[in-house]
Amino acid sequence: MSAQKIALAQVNPLLGDLAGNAQLIHKAALDAYSQGAKLVVTPELSLTGYPPEDLLLRPAFIEAAQQQLELLMKELAQHSDLTVIVGHPKQSFAGLQNYASVLRNGKVIAGYAKQELPNHEVFDEVRYFVPGNQACVFECEGVHYGLILCEDAWHAGPAKQAHAAGAQVLLVPNASPYHLKKETLRIEVLRGHIAQTNMPLVYVNAVGGQDELVFDGGSFALNSRGEVVMALPQFETGLGLVAVTTTGELEKGLITPPQSVEAQAYQALVLGVRDYVTKNRFPGVIIGLSGGVDSALVLAIAVDALGADRVRTVMMASRYTADISWIDAREIAENLGVQYDEIPISGPVDALEQSLAEQFKGLKVDATEENIQARVRGTLLMALSNKTGRLVLTTGNKSEMAVGYCTLYGDMAGGFAVIKDIAKTLVYRLCAYRNSIGAVIPDRILTRAPSAELRPDQKDQDSLPSYEVLDGIVERYMEQNQSIAEIIAAGFDPESVEKVTRLIKLNEYKRRQAPPGVRVTTRAFGRDWRYPITSQFRA
Repeated sequence: MSAQKIALAQVNPLLGDLAGNAQLIHKAALDAYSQGAKLVVTPELSLTGYPPEDLLLRPAFIEAAQQQLELLMKELAQHSDLTVIVGHPKQSFAGLQNYASVLRNGKVIAGYAKQELPNHEVFDEVRYFVPGNQACVFECEGVHYGLILCEDAWHAGPAKQAHAAGAQVLLVPNASPYHLKKETLRIEVLRGHIAQTNMPLVYVNAVGGQDELVFDGGSFALNSRGEVVMALPQFETGLGLVAVTTTGELEKGLITPPQSVEAQAYQALVLGVRDYVTKNRFPGVIIGLSGGVDSALVLAIAVDALGADRVRTVMMASRYTADISWIDAREIAENLGVQYDEIPISGPVDALEQSLAEQFKGLKVDATEENIQARVRGTLLMALSNKTGRLVLTTGNKSEMAVGYCTLYGDMAGGFAVIKDIAKTLVYRLCAYRNSIGAVIPDRILTRAPSAELRPDQKDQDSLPSYEVLDGIVERYMEQNQSIAEIIAAGFDPESVEKVTRLIKLNEYKRRQAPPGVRVTTRAFGRDWRYPITSQFRA
C-alpha cells in the first residue's frame, strides 16, 4: 500500500457559531479528500470554538453542540472512507468532558476525553470539565493512530499511554494561544515525547482571535527523529498535508520557514484586531491620533487588519500640542490613506475648567487638569463611536498600563486595547518592522522623546524611569514573577524597582476598568493577572 495522506485543518472557528464551525470543518474535510487525504484532523473544540468559558455551564449549549455534531456526521458520511476528528464538549456519566470524536461513515468509531486539564495562565478548564483516563487508538488504512488533546502533549503520560495501546502515530489537536516564542517551546516539548516513544506526531492548532487570546496556527508534523517534516504558516487559515507510510513514518512535505519575533507579534496584533472587529460585527474603528508612536503603531495595525476604508482617525489638539505632532499625525494618516479629522479640545476643556473654578479655588494645578484634557478626548471619541457604530481602539501600551500612566475615562476609554500587552521598547521595534515592509510611520515619530503633551514641555521620562529600565522591571516582576530582591540582584536600581512595583500595585483599580486587548506575552494584564484591588500586602 502506498503512503496515505493526513490533512491538518488549520481553521478559524467563531466561538458559539456551531453551524458555521461545522461548515468550516465540512469544507476543510472535502478539500482534503479531493487532494487524496482520508484522515482529517481539526483543532481542539473545533465545533464550538475555544475557550467557551461559562457557555459550558449552559445545558442548551451542550445539547446544541451534540445536535450539530450529529448533523455534521451525516454530511461527512457521503464519503464512507473519510475519517475526520472533531473537537467538542461531551456530557458523559462522569461529567462534562473536553472531547474529540473520530467520525467515519456516519458513526463515532473512537473518541478521547482530555486527561490533563490546564488550570494556569489563561486556562481554567478544571472549572468546567472532568478529566478522562483512557487511551484512544484507532486504525485508518492500516496505520494505528493515537489521539491526545492540547495540554496532554505537555505531559509525558498520555503519549506513553497511547504508545502502549498500540499507536504508531500520535495526533494532537490543539487550541493553543500564542505568546512570544511559543512555537519554539511547543516543538521542544514534543520532541521530548518522541525521544521516549519514537512515535512521529501531527500537531494541529487553531488560528484566530478570541477576545484577548490569539491562536497562531503554526500546525506542524515531526517524524520519529523529531525533525520538522511539515509546517503551516502562523496566523493564517490553511490546509496542510503530510504523508505517512505503512510503517507509520512521516514523509517530508512543505515547511513554512519561521518568522522573527517582531513579525510574529505584529501579525498576532493584526489578527487579534481583525477578528475582534469582524466577529463582533463592528463596521469599522476610530483612533485618536496624537502624532506619537503608540497611536501610529495602532493605526498601522488597524489598517493592515481592516483596510483603510474601515479606519477613521481624529487629531484632538490642546494648547500643549506641538506643531510637529500635527504634522506627523497628518503625514501618517495620509501615508495610510485613512479618514483624518481635527477637533480642537480647547473649548470643552476651558468650559470644564470654568465650571470647576469655584470648587478648585485655592488649589494648585496638578494632574487633575491634565486628566480633564484626556477625558475630553475620550468623550469625543466615544460620541463618534456612538454615532457611527465604529469601535474605539485605545492606544495605551503595557508599560503605561503597568504603572498607571494613563487616564481612566480618558485615553483608556474605548472598546479594544490593541497594544496593552506590548511594552514601549517593543512598540518601537514593531514600528521598525512595519516600516521595513513599507515606510508608513514617519521617522520623526520614532526619534522624538515620547510625551503625553498635557502640560508645557512634558516628557514621559520626567516621572518614569527610562523605558529600557521600566520594561525590564515589569517583565521580571509581572511576567516572570521574580521577587524584588531578584530584580535588584539582576542589576536594576533599588529605587526604580521600588517605584515601579509600588505603582503596579496602586494602579490595579485602573486596569480592572480597561478594555480587553491582544495578549502576546506569557502574562498579560487580563485573564492571567488576578491580583486583588483591595490589599495591604506589599513585598
